[in-house]
Amino acid sequence: MTAVTRDRVLDVHERPAPATFVLLSLQHLFAMFGANVLVPILTGLDPAVGLVSSGLGTLIYLGFTKWRLPAYLGSSFAFIGPILTATAIGGTGGALVGACAAGAVYVIVAFLIKGFGVRWLLAILPPIVIGPVIVVIGLGLASVAVGMAQNTAGGGAYSLPHFLIALFTLGSIFVYSIVLRGFFTVVPILLGIVTGYLAALAAGLVDFAPIAAAPWFQVPGFHLLFSNMKEGASAIAMILMIAPVALVTIAEHIGGQIVLSRVVGRNFIKDPGLHRSILGDGVATMVAGAIGGPPATTYGENIGVLAVTRIFSVWVIGGAATMAIILGFVGKLSAFLATIPTAVMGGVSIALFGVIASSGIRTLIEGKVDLGDKRNLLISSTILVIGIGGASLKFGDGGFVVSSMALSALMGVLLNALLPGRGTGEEAEEILSSSHV
Repeated sequence: MTAVTRDRVLDVHERPAPATFVLLSLQHLFAMFGANVLVPILTGLDPAVGLVSSGLGTLIYLGFTKWRLPAYLGSSFAFIGPILTATAIGGTGGALVGACAAGAVYVIVAFLIKGFGVRWLLAILPPIVIGPVIVVIGLGLASVAVGMAQNTAGGGAYSLPHFLIALFTLGSIFVYSIVLRGFFTVVPILLGIVTGYLAALAAGLVDFAPIAAAPWFQVPGFHLLFSNMKEGASAIAMILMIAPVALVTIAEHIGGQIVLSRVVGRNFIKDPGLHRSILGDGVATMVAGAIGGPPATTYGENIGVLAVTRIFSVWVIGGAATMAIILGFVGKLSAFLATIPTAVMGGVSIALFGVIASSGIRTLIEGKVDLGDKRNLLISSTILVIGIGGASLKFGDGGFVVSSMALSALMGVLLNALLPGRGTGEEAEEILSSSHV
């Protein structure tokens, strides 16, 4: 048994004690809340719908993976740019049509994996490609985390008090994770948020007015598919604009499965199978688009919580998903969570987004990628610079845009396929034959 599995607190199918069930699920809810709500806010969608769609999507995902894979699905950052562009051209309805099509791409890939196996996909996306892409995903969000930490709400000007609160929140997570013992080491993220919230309250950064104004019950602003499309907008154009982004998030999905497998100590690519996890992710994305929510993706923040707490129970994940659905309908609870200062969530995000980037480095190390080899060095360097540097392809004014994340992943795949000295697929065989990834 590996060191990864010896210190687990709760295994995948183990149910926590009733006294801690709610707290453990709340920790996952808080971990995903800031980023999950931020995506619909940035894209003009209803944050309450984002909560409901993330909860529904997670339960769908757990069902498709036979309740064997402890992953939470939240709003994907990779789709922000394409959704904004599609909304400007075809309205909210057009963007949602494209989001559903992205989910359909997942479904198609899942059936291809079911029919032809996963080796072809792993050969296209080996560790030399996946590792740097994961780093890009984590460090690509670094500016978001730092902006939340040191700027006033809404991306305003630099604020030293806000940054100090973020650092205090981050420091408290370190204390709860490393210094304290017993129960406190199980919920460090939740305790860190509570500690940061109290500090922000003392500093006068918390506004309770939204809570008083919010109703107890409110129906989220759901959008039916094909509604709110601009007149003359082409559904095919919307699909072509957004659906290709799924190729990037599938690479993110695979990277997440590799990281999650290593964290938990099980090979989730083999059991319940990559085809099941991709299928669940795709159906969840289609459902989200159909009700007015952003596309779904497995959340690195929640994988970070698993890595820190060593609690891998799917019951805890399912509890968090159920809470998210309820919160979407409870106006005052949603308003209360919305009062958490962005500085507090920024401090949490610094820790959790960093986990994603570090996991990419770990993928390179454990994939035995030799960066002394010029071929590998060129591939990884190109992916990192294009992805983190923000390079993109733009065709026409307001036309089709290939984002930096998509472009970095595409360049990685092409360079790996075209440059001489490509591997023989041993990495894929190792992944599939190992007891844990």
